[in-house]
Amino acid sequence: MIRPKLLKTFSFRLALWYVALFAGSATVVFAFIWWAAVTFMVGQTDDSIESEIWNLAEQYDERGLAALSMQISTRQRSEGSRSNIYLLADRDLHYLAGNMRQWPKGVTPRGFPEWHTIRVTSELDGRSTDARVRVITLMGKVHLLVGRELSDVLRARAIMASAMAVGLLVTVVMGLVWGNVMTRKLLERLEAINSASQEIMGGALSRRIPVSGAGDEFDRLAANLNDMLDRIGELLDTVRQVSDNIAHDLRSPLTRLRSRLELALLEKPDPGTQRHAMEEAIAQAESIIATFNALLTIARAESAAAKAETQDIDLSALVRDAAELYEPLGEDKGLEMRVEVADALTLTGNRHLLSQAVANLLDNAVKYTPEGGTILVRAARMGDGAIALRVADTGPGIPEEERANVLRRFYRLDQSRGTPGSGLGLSLVAAVARLHGARMELSDAGPGLAVELRFPGRG
Repeated sequence: MIRPKLLKTFSFRLALWYVALFAGSATVVFAFIWWAAVTFMVGQTDDSIESEIWNLAEQYDERGLAALSMQISTRQRSEGSRSNIYLLADRDLHYLAGNMRQWPKGVTPRGFPEWHTIRVTSELDGRSTDARVRVITLMGKVHLLVGRELSDVLRARAIMASAMAVGLLVTVVMGLVWGNVMTRKLLERLEAINSASQEIMGGALSRRIPVSGAGDEFDRLAANLNDMLDRIGELLDTVRQVSDNIAHDLRSPLTRLRSRLELALLEKPDPGTQRHAMEEAIAQAESIIATFNALLTIARAESAAAKAETQDIDLSALVRDAAELYEPLGEDKGLEMRVEVADALTLTGNRHLLSQAVANLLDNAVKYTPEGGTILVRAARMGDGAIALRVADTGPGIPEEERANVLRRFYRLDQSRGTPGSGLGLSLVAAVARLHGARMELSDAGPGLAVELRFPGRG
């Protein structure tokens, strides 16, 4: 029995539509087959009557009325002609020969061959049935009627109609049964998704949508939802981590800021001392603001709004300008900065975020490269059309096992904790790379660190 809940499902309604469409199509096909078969059988009957009546007409022309009457008597006694109808009548339609004793009402000879369908009593079973007859007028005003009962045709037509009705009924029933089965299967899959979704909404964030392994649309939907849930989980973990890191990393500068201001209040009023205290407080505040600005930039790079602010960018000019800006800082440390940037490197992206990412790479390279070191800035188009931007230095580098960690927010290596910074530089570069569909790779520059961004080619 079909449950009311099942009747309300879209899949069951869709199955009903398919059943109705198929039943309608089958009805049209069955009706055409029925019509073609009946037309063929009636045509065969007409051909048989036509052949027989003209054969009798030839008998009359060659041998006369007596021979025709004898021939009709012979044929009507034949076992194979019991469904045939014969009637020979004079000009006044009086009976002369045949197995029909009276000229049928409504059939008036007009002097030319005519077809009629009349009602007769069958000699086979005594029932009234339709008959197909042909009427011709012979020489001497003698009228000849030859026909055949349509009882066989009508029975065949009724049998075919019944068989087609049964077939259509079976089709509809099977369609409903199959629709019920398929709908139940679909509901089971949907219920699994709904159940998992409700558990996830209830707080079980580690729960995932079950995948059957069939590789169908439901499995692809489940896989996409699971990927989305994994991404949401990563973002939630990132939010927790960022919250913890903000609380931890900002507590120290805020504590120092407060301590320095409290100390300034306790000391004797002295313009020089107070000015120094305010300068240190401003420096601490600027460090905190820079941290928040970096966080806001990363959030912007990971938002959909940044994708809407894209334009065609001359990456060659952007990289050269950034290198020119940081070159004096490198010279102050005795660093050599080599810039190898190809011309006409254009891509579609967010200019502000790309400038910030390049600036962060150069800032890290200048910050961590020791005196006398070298910084290489290179940008070129690769053979596959991609654009590769590479910044390499001769600093201490990053151990291979730590390269994934340094892309996390606020993560700093032990050897860099004494260096000014918030641990957000490479996180921002990674966010900008994801925004532009670029692949970011950290490798050993031998010695030092090499960071490469590979932007996909256009088209």
